[in-house]
Amino acid sequence: MPKRRFNTTGPCVPDKHYMLPAVARLPEVTRLIEDGDFFVLHAARQSGKTTLLLELCRLLEAEGLFHALYVSLETAQSLDEPERGVPAILAALETWMDRHSELRRTIPPREAQLSIAESVSRYLESICRRCPKPLVVFFDEADCLGGETLILFLRQLRSGYVARQAGSPFPHSLALVGMRNIRDFRSRIRPDRDTLGSASPFNIASTALTMPVFSRSEVATLYDQHTVESGQAFPEEVVDRVYESTQGQPWLVNAIARDITERLLDRDASRPIETAYVDQVIEGMILRRVTHIDSLLERLREERVRKIVEPVLIGEGVQADFASDDARYVLDLGLLTRQGGEWRAANPIYREVILRELSWNAQDSLPAALEGRWIRAGRLDMTGLLQSFQVFWRENAESWTECYDYKEAAPHLILMAYLQRVVNGGAEVIREYAAGRGRVDIDVRMADDSLPGGLRHYPLEIKLRRSERSAREGLEQLAAYCDRLGADEAWLVLFDRRPGTPWEEKLTWQTEIRSNRTLHLVTC
Repeated sequence: MPKRRFNTTGPCVPDKHYMLPAVARLPEVTRLIEDGDFFVLHAARQSGKTTLLLELCRLLEAEGLFHALYVSLETAQSLDEPERGVPAILAALETWMDRHSELRRTIPPREAQLSIAESVSRYLESICRRCPKPLVVFFDEADCLGGETLILFLRQLRSGYVARQAGSPFPHSLALVGMRNIRDFRSRIRPDRDTLGSASPFNIASTALTMPVFSRSEVATLYDQHTVESGQAFPEEVVDRVYESTQGQPWLVNAIARDITERLLDRDASRPIETAYVDQVIEGMILRRVTHIDSLLERLREERVRKIVEPVLIGEGVQADFASDDARYVLDLGLLTRQGGEWRAANPIYREVILRELSWNAQDSLPAALEGRWIRAGRLDMTGLLQSFQVFWRENAESWTECYDYKEAAPHLILMAYLQRVVNGGAEVIREYAAGRGRVDIDVRMADDSLPGGLRHYPLEIKLRRSERSAREGLEQLAAYCDRLGADEAWLVLFDRRPGTPWEEKLTWQTEIRSNRTLHLVTC
């Protein structure tokens, strides 16, 4: 059995885990430290931030020019009142200094007479006065601070930074590290206040860095470490599939490999790794709602997240400015990304789990009798399925839509739940959505050895009726989607949300032939 494993819990440890050199992923951080800068490092959860900080501490200590101190502020979470929060910060400093073999001898006594408005800066000053080398401090989980505690903390960092320019002892370099950029901290104070509106802690931070995801070659390099130690290879096509599914998100890359090698193959390195295993373990991770996915989905309940995610789900343009706090917050969470002017899910796994999470209650409430009802002899009767959905929608639209926080996206989510319930286990549903397209594309795939590629495609598009042009535009988009998939029949579902429109006008069905393609317009 190999000595190391793929890591999915906490920071990577070199002699226990396969890992990429963290500093090599973000080389500019060493220049900032050498230059004596204060800076911000932010990235989505489980993307390698803490691993990077601990690696930096080891490297800096080994080089001998600095002492490096890692401090987690997690114990100060939710202590917004400075009377409780500031002592928690000081306690964290003491705790992590005591764990440092060199710095524990330099722990200064706390000055009881100091006010909380200057105790952090004076304590850091005392540490640096006693420290034999310039000190570098990494405050991890800095974004867990809030309220007046956060304000006092940042003000004292600024005060010490300014005093440092006049020769007073203070950290040579300092980083605030967390999931969110410092400019988003103001939302943790009060929404109507722009005290922390800048991108740095009171303009003393030189820059804000973020951890990049893995490239395809980095995924291959990580997996090659397992091959060298165990002899069990990850074939090129497996690496391709992992990268396609994760877009290099570090935790997902490690979790898939760990599930394949340990859960699925039971650590038997003599068994070959197959591409099909990737999809198998991804489905298992989604169904188990592993912690990484579960914590990410919790954010969907936040109103500021809904405002950005909902338009993406229905293919509409995001109304918030790209640089707005809400937009940047969602990007920092790692839920969505923005490529070529389009907002989309950060990777196909997140795309799937977001839709499953938001449509799960509807799917779970649908009768079990729907499962497989329109599947016969390996074929899906999509026309029969959608005709049935029209009846269901007329009977349930109002009551079901009211149950959703994402009311604008409710028709899309309910139809996808209905579709998933019908084809569950009998077909694969591939959903594609990106803000700006004005629709959601769905490709229902069923195995069919008589066709090239061994798949039969049932293309489906979902749109909201925004104007008289919606149907015409949708059919043109549907024809192009048919061409892309090589299908000869497709369905456009157009939801009419105009108040007061009678159901006789809403529920219609039209079929037309375009270039030997059969296109169905289904209105609801």
